[in-house]
Amino acid sequence: MTRNLLAEETSPYLLQHKDNPVHWRPWGSESLAVAKRENKPILLSIGYAACHWCHVMAHESFEDDAIAGLMNELFVSIKVDREERPDIDAIYQSALQMMGDHGGWPLTMFLTPDGEPFWGGTYFPATALYGRPAFPDLLKSIATTFRTQNGKVLENAKALKDGLSRLSKPEGTGAPSMEKLDQAAAMILRIVDTHKGGTLGAPKFPQPSLFQFLWHAHRRTGAGPFREAVTTTLDHLCQGGIYDHLGGGFARYSTDEAWLAPHFEKMLYDNALLIELLSDVWQQTKNPLYAVRVRETIDWALREMRSTEDGPFGFTSALDADSEGREGKFYIWTEEEIDGVLGTDAGAFKEIYDVTPGGNWEGHTILNRSKDLTLGDDDRERRLLEAREKLLAVRAGRIRPQRDDKVLADWNGLMIAALAKAGAVFGQPAWIETAADVFRFIADTMTENGTENGRLKHSWCAGRLSHPATVDDYAAMARAALVLLGVTGKDEYLTRALGWVGIANAHYWDDEGNEAGGGYFLGADDTEDVIARTKAVHDNAVPSGNGIMAEVLARLFHITGEAEHRERAEQLFQAIAGKEAEQISHQPSLMNAFELLRTGVQIVIAGTVSDAEAENLRRAVFDAGLVNRVVTHLAADADLPGGHPARGKGPVDGKPAVYICVGPTCRLPIVDAELLREELARL
Repeated sequence: MTRNLLAEETSPYLLQHKDNPVHWRPWGSESLAVAKRENKPILLSIGYAACHWCHVMAHESFEDDAIAGLMNELFVSIKVDREERPDIDAIYQSALQMMGDHGGWPLTMFLTPDGEPFWGGTYFPATALYGRPAFPDLLKSIATTFRTQNGKVLENAKALKDGLSRLSKPEGTGAPSMEKLDQAAAMILRIVDTHKGGTLGAPKFPQPSLFQFLWHAHRRTGAGPFREAVTTTLDHLCQGGIYDHLGGGFARYSTDEAWLAPHFEKMLYDNALLIELLSDVWQQTKNPLYAVRVRETIDWALREMRSTEDGPFGFTSALDADSEGREGKFYIWTEEEIDGVLGTDAGAFKEIYDVTPGGNWEGHTILNRSKDLTLGDDDRERRLLEAREKLLAVRAGRIRPQRDDKVLADWNGLMIAALAKAGAVFGQPAWIETAADVFRFIADTMTENGTENGRLKHSWCAGRLSHPATVDDYAAMARAALVLLGVTGKDEYLTRALGWVGIANAHYWDDEGNEAGGGYFLGADDTEDVIARTKAVHDNAVPSGNGIMAEVLARLFHITGEAEHRERAEQLFQAIAGKEAEQISHQPSLMNAFELLRTGVQIVIAGTVSDAEAENLRRAVFDAGLVNRVVTHLAADADLPGGHPARGKGPVDGKPAVYICVGPTCRLPIVDAELLREELARL
């Protein structure tokens, strides 16, 4: 008799289900073959380790012997970790959305034995609740429909598959315009909560890509409302309950409008994107709150998210919301607990961190500083730090939430870029060195055969490399390489970026999308276990692979002067950019890339990278802000490619010099750091 087959997997999410009475199988050709042989529908369940409602459905249904018995009798049940297989998740999320559902996790889909979806939903309760049918009743109904109305099932499956095919070929509109970017930014302002930040309503997600787009709009236009939308959001994020005020790091989202009560899970990608956004905004505002939160969040990642304590490492994926079967238990406090730890020092701490007798959430307190969005004076902050360290030491003795130990190439690419940029912005070479170390881990350990020409894999866990890379992996790692190139001046990063872009062009580009090419598919042309190839057009929790690749291509064009990169980027805009401002408002990373290609400022630092005078010039460049700027380091005896506007230029009278180039024209060289600061400020 078939048993649960998940024990041999490495995914922490799949291993959470290895002892279920459900006869779970991992995704793969063998599981699909069983469904065909037995002519049973497939019950596909997709989730991830830190997902609260995934745990709820597991406890209610998948651990229940009676419900598991129904699943085993009527279906071939397959469990997928959406973080391991984003390509599979994207297919079935899209199918569910075509049925009129918003989608989400857990994703519960019913498939034909060929893997084609015909019905689905997200969370289903064990007993009828929330207007949703009881899961056991649903199982019986779906199985009966599959058996008695198979023709209708197959017809529905065909319609959904045809719809998936159409989704992979967006209409294409021609490149957007700078005017449309301004219109889209103004449109986004209408849905921004001007009091609490973020977008209106609940739940509230940080949406760093969206607010990065608004920050670019502010830098481009100088308009105050764009700036205020971003800073109001960051102020509340940094002081709200969504931020872990003891250990550092941001939770995935807030369940309320005030950023008080998160679902407590911490994701690597959110924190990477917020580190980068905070670093960008700090360069203009110099708000000390942002600098503190960047440092604390990086400290958290280095302390709690390393894949290994010693030696080469990547960053792991997530921390769970639950511990001891309760959401948020690790993070929340009672007033009595605070008093017991802090004693006579508790009064001031409780006032600032919203600690009250009845608590602010389900009888407990989520620490937050939302009453005052600024930091106090040095003496007050020192005393608060001492109090937080005492509480953190006590919290360390609690049972921790589970960590998802997968190392994912794309999410690590986001964190590498964030660390490198923050290191440059805040003058922290240790962060840049860490970014370089993690980059080497991904480039070496997560590449087939460990060679520069090898192909990336998506996931590494428990010493095993697995699952085909998505275009997001190549895009995020290529971007990380180019950020490191701009920060360090080491050509090895350009070589890696060019190699990864070459692989993406060869295996992910849609040559048949339209006359110019149709953008990048999420999955490679030789990924064989999917029923369709999807194409991410919009940003979601992370920037789309197409949006990141557009930025990579724009940067490569500015760095190398080679027209092929610009042409590929233009084809990408033409293939997937929305027609109207409302459509492109869902494509912030793609639009930021468009702006970079059109108006990017190239800053060439000519001179030995280690030279003290060159370092002063570098510091001036990083202090001035890096939005829409491409930094290139040029050794004293080197030259730029033929198409670069600064080709033939170099140090002046033996001194390092900076050339500021816009389009095909470069300004006169600058050798003095203060003059450079003034010139960059005028830009």
